[in-house]
Amino acid sequence: MTISNTMLLIMLGAAIVTIIPRILPFVFIRKIELPPLLEKWLTFIPVCIFTALIVDSFLSDGDQLINIDWLALTAIIPTLAVALWTKSLSLTVITGIVVMALLRLLF
Repeated sequence: MTISNTMLLIMLGAAIVTIIPRILPFVFIRKIELPPLLEKWLTFIPVCIFTALIVDSFLSDGDQLINIDWLALTAIIPTLAVALWTKSLSLTVITGIVVMALLRLLF
């Protein structure tokens, strides 16, 4: 399989567009001293993101008013514990992925 120059440029462009918004904020903010209140607020972002994701994961539209995915709800419990304990987005995501993968493997 060969890749045309156009396809290569599209892939490189997509990579650049994806990487820039993720890296530039860290480059600019690492030399800035943030107010303590803002730093405290930023520590809660992983928990907030987690909450938004889990509500979407286990409550879904279906024939019923609320359809609960019990497998996802079971995976939420240890993942929530890790999120609240560590406040680390990386550890929270890894825990959620591993727990959900194990549950899907077993059930």
